[in-house]
Order: sequence, then structure tokens, then C-alpha cells
Amino acid sequence: MSIEELRKKRIELSRSTDHTLSNITAIAEESKRVAEVANQSKRLLRELTLEFEHQTGLNGVDLSFLFFATALQCARQYLLTPFQERLNDKEAAKKVKNQQPKESSNRMHQWYWPSLEEIQTSPVPYDAIYGAKEFDLGFNGNNHRYKTLGHDPLLGWVFGLPNIVTSTLTTWDFQSYHVKTGLTANLHRRDKISNSADTLKVFTYTKERLLETGSEGKEAMRIALFKHAIHLQSDQYSKAGLPIPAISTLSPQLSQKMAEYGLDMGNVATVGKQASLSILINSLIATIHALYYDPSKYSSWSLYEVKTRKILSYSNLIASSSNLLYVGVSRDVKKLDIGGLLVTLYRLVSDIEFIQKIKEEFVFGGFNDLIRGKEYNF
Repeated sequence: MSIEELRKKRIELSRSTDHTLSNITAIAEESKRVAEVANQSKRLLRELTLEFEHQTGLNGVDLSFLFFATALQCARQYLLTPFQERLNDKEAAKKVKNQQPKESSNRMHQWYWPSLEEIQTSPVPYDAIYGAKEFDLGFNGNNHRYKTLGHDPLLGWVFGLPNIVTSTLTTWDFQSYHVKTGLTANLHRRDKISNSADTLKVFTYTKERLLETGSEGKEAMRIALFKHAIHLQSDQYSKAGLPIPAISTLSPQLSQKMAEYGLDMGNVATVGKQASLSILINSLIATIHALYYDPSKYSSWSLYEVKTRKILSYSNLIASSSNLLYVGVSRDVKKLDIGGLLVTLYRLVSDIEFIQKIKEEFVFGGFNDLIRGKEYNF
């Protein structure tokens, strides 16, 4: 090599050595910093936890939402969704059918084809009990609702309407019977189960009447729809109640026993209403609270959502606790908010899980940032 080449080689080697020493120094300093962070991990994790609690704690505005949400839930419990008082059959029917013409048995039709007047003025045929002994049906005033599909809150719309249109009733085992007017020992006109019927023909004649007789068939179906809806409404909150949908097809006895323990359609509907309105209030509060989100005050939307979920969980818990206390002291079971309590339990489980997840992300994510060199001002 020439002298000039040797000089260039020495300069390059010198620069390389300086760069290597610089890298070694930087690595040593970074290692020292990471070691210091690791040595202070307990303190840093504690401070990050405190910072999370600080950012997700409820301030004055949040507490206003909490009190408002609790007030709405309590008002709902006692004003909108208490269990309704059960009436006997006559009182329940009078309450619902007060404005309707009085019904009396007037069935003199040919099989499967009652007149519009008969459909209009006669009771629904699946309420017939008289004559049941002749067919060994075992009907009485307490159990016939659990043995006839017309009284099923769901299947009733499938079988009850054709029953009204054809003046028949269909039992839990899908056997059908004609209903005509009979005379009691006191010579009172009364719906009577008179003959066996063909369940398939019940639907066939209903279809034929609806589709092939013009306005008369449509009017028959309109009357049937109205009568069926009114009848279910009057029965739902009577003392005997209505069965839970489809259970009767498995066992009328089981369906009736469940109703005796409070598991009937009226109570299920009330619990559903309680839960639905509770969820609606929660959604309303969450939506309005979201409008107060300020990106400059919170590092992420998730942290603000933690505050929202705390408001909902606390308000639901306070409302449900006060309801249980009130029912326990007053022994007024009609005010028990079962639907709201179920929503509260769900919120507690889901919200605690969500808050814990966000907390872990914040704390351990922040610790990882510290290891990478990010600075926090605690």
C-alpha cells in the first residue's frame, strides 16, 4: 500500500473503533436504565395503578349521572314494572272486555263452518269445559288452560285462531273436538264439547274460508284475531294465568305445576318488561354520558368507558339492593324487581371483567412503555 492508502485505512479504523465504543456505551447506559426500571417495578406498577384509579374515578358530573340513573331505576321498579295483582276469571275478563258486547253460546252451524254472528257473539271455543267428561279429557276450571293449545301464548296463534274460525278446540296432544251449544241441567245455553274433529280439517277449512270466500272469510279471521288477543289478555293476569309457551305439549301437569310456583306467562312477561326497561335506562344513561367525553382529559376512550360502566354498575346495584330491602321489610312481593336484579347481576359480572381488562392493559402497557424509555409524570 502507498502511504496515502495506509493513512485512509487508519482513519477508517479509528472511526469504526469510536463507533463501536459509542454503541457499547449506549448499550451500557440503556441496560442500566432498564435495570433501574426493573428494580423499581413494584413502585412503578403501584403508581400506574393509582394513575388508572385517578383517571377512571367518578367526578362531580359522573356522580350526577349516578344519582340520576339510580332514581330512574327506582322509579321504574315501583311505578312501571311491579307484578300485577291477580284477579279471578270474571274480574279479569270484566277489566279487559268491559267495552265488548256480552258473549253467549249460539252455535247451530254445520261442522267447521260457523256463521260470522256465531263467531262474533259466542265465547272462544277453547274455553269449553262442559262435555269434557264424555271424552275423558279431565277438564276443569283450573287446568283447561294447560290442556288446550288455544291458551298457549305462542301456539295459540297457530291453533287458537283456526279453532275460533271452525268452532273447535285442540288439546295439548293435538286432538280436536267440535264445540256446539248445549243445555245444562238448569237449561242454560253453554258451549259444549260435542264430537271429535279432525285436526287437519280444522286448518283446511280455515284456509278455505280465508282464501276462497272473499271478504266474508277475511272478516271471520279479523274477528278471530280480535277475540283471541282479547281473551289471552284477560287470562294472562288472572289467578289461573297462562302457561309458558309450548310446555303444555310436553306435559300439561308440569305446565300447571310451574304456574302454581309462579312460572306462568304473566310473570314471565312482567320479568321481561322489568329487564327490558332496566336495559333501556342503562343504554340511555350510557349514551348521554358518552357526550361528555373529552379526548384532552383521557388517554383513551376505554378509560372513559370504565367510568360509564362504573356508573351503570353502581346505580343498578343500589337500586336492586334498595328493592330487596323494601320487599324484605314490607313483604310486598309484587314489588320484587326480578328482571332488574338479573340485569344487575349481568352488569356486575360483565363490567368487572371489562374494567379489569382495561386496568391490566393500562398498567402493564404503561410499564412496557417505561421499559422502552417513555417517561411518565406521576
